[in-house]
Amino acid sequence: MKYISDRYAGDSYAPIVVPEGCAFDQLVGLKGDKEIGDKINKIIGRLAEKNGLKGVIDVADFNDEDRLGKGKDMVDRLSKLVAIFSGLNLRANRAEGDDLLGDAYEYLMRHFATESGKSKGQFYTPAKVSRILAKVVGVTDQTPQDRTVYDPTCAALCLRRTAARRAIVRAWSRPAR
Repeated sequence: MKYISDRYAGDSYAPIVVPEGCAFDQLVGLKGDKEIGDKINKIIGRLAEKNGLKGVIDVADFNDEDRLGKGKDMVDRLSKLVAIFSGLNLRANRAEGDDLLGDAYEYLMRHFATESGKSKGQFYTPAKVSRILAKVVGVTDQTPQDRTVYDPTCAALCLRRTAARRAIVRAWSRPAR
């Protein structure tokens, strides 16, 4: 929420619309509010609805007393969570291709491979290899949409993500084993 708000609030050409009243600043204004959980749910719900993301980003319940505590405990816990991010300015931050989940997954896979004593290539196609392969097969930012890329290993979808970042192509693979 903080990242989206910092990157896209007020940008009429942004890929994600941040509706009025749904920026992270509104969450900061909720610190200490006895209805903070319910109000966070509503803000995220409006953001999800405006961007066709219902059932995707609005599944967490910030008003769940079983997980977040009751009364003052919930208010304090959520207020502290908002406070952690309120001092950060993520406007200039940019993950490669803005694929934060994919990048986090790749990071975890790399460290899982290292910790298990295996080569990272046994678990997924490393990003550097994927970039080289995308170049070898001719995927550029000029590649038309009707081109396809097939990743027969399909392990962590790294090759597909790299190809999709370089061009708007339909990337597909066989189901993972």
